[in-house]
Amino acid sequence: MSVTRAGFLETADIETSSGDYASRFAGEVGRWFLQVQEAATLELLAPYPGAATLDVGGGHGQTADALVNNGYRLTVLGSDPVCKARIAHLVEQGRCAFDVGDILNLPYPDRAFDVVISYRLLSHVTRWQAFLSELCRVARAAVILDYPEVHSINYIEPLLFRYKKKMEGNTRPYTSYKQADLLNVFERFGFAYADSRRQFFVPMVLHRKLKNANLSSAVERICRVAGLTNVLGSPVILKVVRRD
Repeated sequence: MSVTRAGFLETADIETSSGDYASRFAGEVGRWFLQVQEAATLELLAPYPGAATLDVGGGHGQTADALVNNGYRLTVLGSDPVCKARIAHLVEQGRCAFDVGDILNLPYPDRAFDVVISYRLLSHVTRWQAFLSELCRVARAAVILDYPEVHSINYIEPLLFRYKKKMEGNTRPYTSYKQADLLNVFERFGFAYADSRRQFFVPMVLHRKLKNANLSSAVERICRVAGLTNVLGSPVILKVVRRD
């Protein structure tokens, strides 16, 4: 069992915090992806105004500005100091805290944060049950995370991956999950389903190929109205809440 340069066993967020990874969300389609994610996140966080929020692996900066701009007291945890680069402006302004730590052994006491979120990470974590355990341990009220859903158009992902790799260049294999399997694990840690948002019916790689955010948005509205997104959409943003 190898240990990475950060000294931890799971450090996928070093890659997702990089400029290379951020380039996948550049341009009008990338910005649209993040707007959809941001809107869903703020809806799910609405019951916790001003909450102390931990973003595990959030060095990608995809949620940081929106959270601090909406009054959330944000701490971002990364596996390495390099994970701070994309949120350095917020840290330097004192609007966001940044800590280095092990995602499998978070350096905080039990229930230290009102809400724990984690995006772009679960699908790249091998020891995923231990990871979820830690998210739950330090969350007082809720955990919000995203994941690619098996029951979605991601079912054909193995057929698209070679094309996706050719087009994006920096994509990586990832693990998709069944929501029921995740909820069974969360149940063991004292959390239950509260809400979720399926983001896109059409695979994101095809939206990138279209290179037209207005067209993609229109297509997704049609899919949502037709009920396709609610059945087969992915990635899913899942919210679970503590039962006690």
